[in-house]
Amino acid sequence: MTKRRQTIGRNGENAAVTFLCRKGYTLLERNYRTRTSEIDIIAKDRDCICFVEVKTRTSLKKGLARESVHHAKQLKLISGASLYLKENKLFNQQVRFDVIEVFFTPGHPDENPEITLIKNAFGTV
Repeated sequence: MTKRRQTIGRNGENAAVTFLCRKGYTLLERNYRTRTSEIDIIAKDRDCICFVEVKTRTSLKKGLARESVHHAKQLKLISGASLYLKENKLFNQQVRFDVIEVFFTPGHPDENPEITLIKNAFGTV
């Protein structure tokens, strides 16, 4: 991944965290890593733990950002979420998998992005 793409992705994640905090979510963790997966954001929305995948775009050439959260990626996120819940002894907890699309105007990857939150983007398999 190029430095430019890394910067755009980091800016997208930062924008997503700000967006969620403004919506009243409590940030629990960022970039939670396991051997097989990474979860961009783990946050609490009232009594629900939300595992959030952030996808950032500067153009629609490759389609909508949400379309890149394919079945294999979903399985990795579910696996990582299960481990997080187990490690933190969060049993009988309501859980949700969300996707946040961040769209920056081309050439301006740090200015007022358009953000779309897709709650319950997918469920457990």
